[in-house]
Amino acid sequence: MFETLKVMQASYGDRRIEDLFKMDATRADGFQAETGEMRLDYSKTNIDTATRSALIELCHRAHLPERSEAMFAGRRINATEGRAVLHTALRNLDGGPVMMDGADVMPGVLDTLARMRQFAERLRGDGAISDVVNIGIGGSDLGPAMAVRALSPYHDGPRCHFVSNVDGADIADCLAALDPGRTLVIVASKTFTTVETMTNARTARAWLIDGGGDPSRQFVALSSAAEKTAAFGIPGNQVFGFEDWVGGRYSVWGPIGLSLMIAIGPQAFDAFLRGGQAMDRHFRAAPMGENMPVMLALTGIWHHQVCGYGTRAVLPYDQRLAFLPPYLQQLEMESNGKSVALDGTLLDVPSGPVVWGAPGTNGQHAFYQLIHQGTDVVPCEFMIAAQGHEPDLAHHHHLLVANCLAQSKALMQGRSLDLAREKAADLGYQGAELECQARHRVFAGNRPSVTLVYPQLTPFVLGQIVALYEHRVFVEGVILGVNSFDQWGVELGKELASSLGPVVDGDQTVEGLDGSTAALVGFVHRHSRGG
Repeated sequence: MFETLKVMQASYGDRRIEDLFKMDATRADGFQAETGEMRLDYSKTNIDTATRSALIELCHRAHLPERSEAMFAGRRINATEGRAVLHTALRNLDGGPVMMDGADVMPGVLDTLARMRQFAERLRGDGAISDVVNIGIGGSDLGPAMAVRALSPYHDGPRCHFVSNVDGADIADCLAALDPGRTLVIVASKTFTTVETMTNARTARAWLIDGGGDPSRQFVALSSAAEKTAAFGIPGNQVFGFEDWVGGRYSVWGPIGLSLMIAIGPQAFDAFLRGGQAMDRHFRAAPMGENMPVMLALTGIWHHQVCGYGTRAVLPYDQRLAFLPPYLQQLEMESNGKSVALDGTLLDVPSGPVVWGAPGTNGQHAFYQLIHQGTDVVPCEFMIAAQGHEPDLAHHHHLLVANCLAQSKALMQGRSLDLAREKAADLGYQGAELECQARHRVFAGNRPSVTLVYPQLTPFVLGQIVALYEHRVFVEGVILGVNSFDQWGVELGKELASSLGPVVDGDQTVEGLDGSTAALVGFVHRHSRGG
C-alpha cells in the first residue's frame, strides 16, 4: 500500500499546496478535524481527497479499529513484554469498568487517585512544605516537568522543581537555593533501581539530613517496589504505586503526575484527566476521516514514510509549552524508533522520524532559516491558543498569533524569483548584483504544515493535547506494524555503563576495551586525577 501512495505522490510532481485552495474554495473546512473546541488544520499539506482515502485504507489494512479496541480492552498488545497497555484507564474517571484478565482495574486506579488527592490536599493545606523536588528520568521526569510548566497559571501550591540528570550539577543547582526543612522530595522510579534516579535520591537524602530535615516525613516514592522503598526509609502511606501496564512515557496521568497535582490542586488535575478522557472518547468514536489522532498520524505517515521527509518540527506558540517538544520527542522516538516489526522481521519502510522543536517566536530567530530556505523539507506542527492568560498583555498574544499564522502561510506560499527581483530592485540593486541578491531572497514555499488551535491552554486542553499525541503515536505504530510500547534500544547503553563503571572508578583495567573507549578512559583518568 505504501507503493501506491508513493506512486500517487510522484504523480503530483511540482503541484503546489496553495493551488489546492484555488481548486477547492472549501478546502480549509474539508481538511480539518475537530473535537470539542479544538481544531486540527491539515489543509496546508499536499494531501487531497484521493490521498486521504488511500491513507485511511492503510488503517483498515493494519486493522486499526481492532487494535485500538484491543488496547482499551486490556489485551496484552505489548507483545515483547507480555503486558497490557492501559494508561487510558488512569484518566477513565467516569467511564465504567476496564477489564484485564477478567478483573476490573478501575477500583485500584481510583483508590490510588483518592490517596494522591488526600496527600496533595494535606500538603497544600498545612504550609510546612514550600518546595517539591521530583527526582526521576525519562517518562518519570519529562511528563510532569512539561505539564507543571505548561499549567503555571494554575499554580497555587508549593513550587515544583525537577532533577533528572545523573550529572551532579543538576541536583546541586536545584538544591542550592532550597530549605531542607521545607522541601519534599519525590522519587519516581517504578522499580526503585533506576541508577540515575537512585543516585540523585541518595544525594538528596544526605542533603536533607545534613540540613536537619526528616526523610521519613519529607520523602515520597512513586514506585511499585514496596520492599525497596521501605528499605530506603519511606513509610508505606507515602508510597504510590502503579502497574506494569503503565509505560513510563505514558505515566503522567497517575502517580507520576503527583508533582502536578501538588502544584495545581486535585480539582485542576482532574480537569487534566478529563481532557485526556475526552480525547480517548473522540478517538474511539469519530470516523477516521474526522478523527483527530488518526488524521494527525496519517499526515505524519504521508510526510515521512511516503514523501521521505526525515524530521518533524513541533512548534508551540506558547512559551509555557517549552518542554512539549522534548516530551513528544521521547513519546514518538522511544515508541516508534524501531527497525523490527511485531513478528520479528525487519521493517521494509522507515520507522519514526526525528522529532524536535522549540516555542515560537524564539525558533524564528534560531532555526526557521533552515525550515524556509534549507535544502531539506521539514514538515511543521504549529500550536496556538486563541487567547493567553495575561489579559493586560493581550497585544503580546495578538502578535504571537500573527506570527504563528504567518509562518505556516509563508512555508506554503514562499516567494518566487520574480517577486524577489522586484524586492531587490526596490532596494536599488541593478544588473548582475540584482540577480544575485534576488536569488538570496527566494523562498521555495510548498512546504507542509499542520496547525492545532484551541481556545486557551487550560488543564483540560493540555490533557487533550497529550492524549492526542499518544494516540497519534499508537496509530503510526499500528500502521508500521511495530510495538510502540517497549524500548529495548534503551537497554544496551545501560548494560555497558554498568560494566564500565568500575573501569572509570579505576577498580578495573581497560584491558579488553576497544581502542577508542580505552583511550577516552585514559584521558578522563589523567585529567580527573591531576595528571
